[in-house]
Amino acid sequence: MSAVAGADGNRVLVVSTGNVGKTKEIEEALADLSYRVRMLRDVVQDAPEVVEDGDTFLANARKKAVAGYLVTGLPTLADDSGLEVEALAMEPGVHSARYAGPDATDADNNRRLLQSLAEVPQEERGAQFRSVIVVIDSRGNEIVVEGTCKGTLLTSPRGEGGFGYDPLFLPEGHGRTFAEMASTEKNVISHRGLALANLVRILEERDLY
Repeated sequence: MSAVAGADGNRVLVVSTGNVGKTKEIEEALADLSYRVRMLRDVVQDAPEVVEDGDTFLANARKKAVAGYLVTGLPTLADDSGLEVEALAMEPGVHSARYAGPDATDADNNRRLLQSLAEVPQEERGAQFRSVIVVIDSRGNEIVVEGTCKGTLLTSPRGEGGFGYDPLFLPEGHGRTFAEMASTEKNVISHRGLALANLVRILEERDLY
């Protein structure tokens, strides 16, 4: 543990994900804390793939956080998040990343979502992004935080930034999609940004080591 932390000049916080965009958001949100954010695969190159087969965001986040902690012995953060669409009975939910199939790209998922909502009028396209974050500290203790961002879904994508369903999601009270916002602006209002803000408040008072 100390060798990994010392090599980076800061105490390491492992992020148990392969999503570079998600890791970047987490790193930006925690920039003022004394932790070096590193993806799991950069700490343990042969780390096993975690199957996200839980039926809730919390179950998946906890499974990933525990798996990362067990292979590194370091404090580990995992997020599970997704899009819940009112007209689709809150789907795709935990299946958001695989909505169009196990190997779906963001474009595939967006295309399927638009197809699913093809007959739904704009006033009935309410949705929310929800994020649940689990952190396991160096002693094996758990921290859980979450955040929600409500909005509506457009009929066609707008913007080149972000990832996932960002080009289709228009957050409540705003005229631009997540994909049209700078990351610093998005992170203030997004589901993950709100969850991370809750986490920062905890970590300002609580040491993961």
